[in-house]
Amino acid sequence: MLERIALHQTRLHTPGLALEGKGVALGAKGLVLLPSIDRLVAWLSVYTHEHSLEDLIPSLQIQIVKSKLGTREITLSVAAESSDRMDRLSETARLVGGFSFTGTSRHFVQYRDASAPFGYDAAQLLSTDAALVLYHESFTQLYEVEREIALKSLLLRLTPHIDPTSLDDGGPRIIVAEQGLGPALIHYLVRSRVEGEVAVGEWPPASAFDDGPVRRTIVRIPELPKRLRPLMATTPGLTTFLPAGPGVAVEMGHRHPVALRACPVFDPHGLVLLRGRGFEPWTLERTPQMGDLRAFARVELRGGEGRDSAIATATGLPPEVRVPLRVVPSPAPWRNVTATWLTLPLLPLLRRIAYVLPAQTIARTQIAVTTGGAFLRSSAGIEAIPLGMFFVEIYPSLFIPAGYDVIPAIAPEVLYRALGLGAHPGAGVAPAQVVFIDTAAKPMAIDESAFVPLELALLEAPAWEPLVAETITRALEETPADLKLEPLGVFAMSQVTPPPPNDNDAPNRVR
Repeated sequence: MLERIALHQTRLHTPGLALEGKGVALGAKGLVLLPSIDRLVAWLSVYTHEHSLEDLIPSLQIQIVKSKLGTREITLSVAAESSDRMDRLSETARLVGGFSFTGTSRHFVQYRDASAPFGYDAAQLLSTDAALVLYHESFTQLYEVEREIALKSLLLRLTPHIDPTSLDDGGPRIIVAEQGLGPALIHYLVRSRVEGEVAVGEWPPASAFDDGPVRRTIVRIPELPKRLRPLMATTPGLTTFLPAGPGVAVEMGHRHPVALRACPVFDPHGLVLLRGRGFEPWTLERTPQMGDLRAFARVELRGGEGRDSAIATATGLPPEVRVPLRVVPSPAPWRNVTATWLTLPLLPLLRRIAYVLPAQTIARTQIAVTTGGAFLRSSAGIEAIPLGMFFVEIYPSLFIPAGYDVIPAIAPEVLYRALGLGAHPGAGVAPAQVVFIDTAAKPMAIDESAFVPLELALLEAPAWEPLVAETITRALEETPADLKLEPLGVFAMSQVTPPPPNDNDAPNRVR
């Protein structure tokens, strides 16, 4: 008979059961009861899908227990430590059809669930010498321990399932070749330019009729090319494995029921190869000495009894292989068009277009006028001036016609150095010349100092005419007019005094 533990309850009947900080009843151990071995495998598979067993393995214990009715079940016990750990164990147990308990020695009570958030306590304890007593809401059962199951032994006995999707997985591969196939496999991998390491492993004879140990070639490849994966998976005598964790690998095309990376029970210095189709695994307690795959390539010696080597009798310079530079049309789209070349007949047209060019285009364009025409440059693009032959800058201060390529296809930096026209920009020195290569592959070099802003060279300043200012002394000497305002009266015109006769030089007075 179980009792639900209430909040702030302090007195409990089950030995070793106490309340943790959250008020949950917790013993020193947590126990999961599973009905069969396949439910145990299901519990391991579900738990390791998201969590690792690394923190559980020091206290993990798997046992086969037998009840008084003769039924055999599986118990999995670990150190409880906290309610968070027990909650994960309990949720996984409910998912696979098991029950979870907590206790300390022999008496274990049901762990908390939705009906009892703080857990359960046994109101009455059974007086028995049984090794294990489980108290549940629906049953109370006594068990005797029959035997213990080692986790590593269980994992080795499980048969991997068929999983064709693993054939396309990337990553390293371990290939085991039967005796006699090793040299051919090594030669094929070296010829296919596959890097890796190779070793030889020895296993005890399969039967008493064998003369000696069974030797197999082990090849470890960091990355097997995709084209070789089907061949390595289907060739008789070759077994390919995918690493599934430290010290363990599973045959390619199969998947182990438990996530082995979450089960650190294998020696990382050894090697366990789990095979499919019910075959027993291959185990190496220590990984043998491995060498570079190319060191075991097939060695061939030339025949004949001739000399070991031919000695040269004279030396000399090799013949020249220089070829002339050519400029050919290219189908590639135009990019980085930053210069144009105007021949002399096009200069009058440039003068006409100058009146409609935007201010920004004029401000960012440079021009150099030579005997062969005018060269215009603009780092933002020269398309706003639709005249002449456009050039693209393939290297700093090196231009070729737009829509053309140079052959042989050498790097632009090498082409600039081959022209030998001053320091190249890669040396950290400003170039002394700007080089233009026309469609006839003829280079034209212009001093960098010859380029000036277009706005300075464009405007022809008009001639100006000097003007002499007239003297203003006479105007300053004139007597100012005397203006006087008087009332007009009733008869306004009768008050007007006519000007004196013959007095043109005197100023007019209005009274």
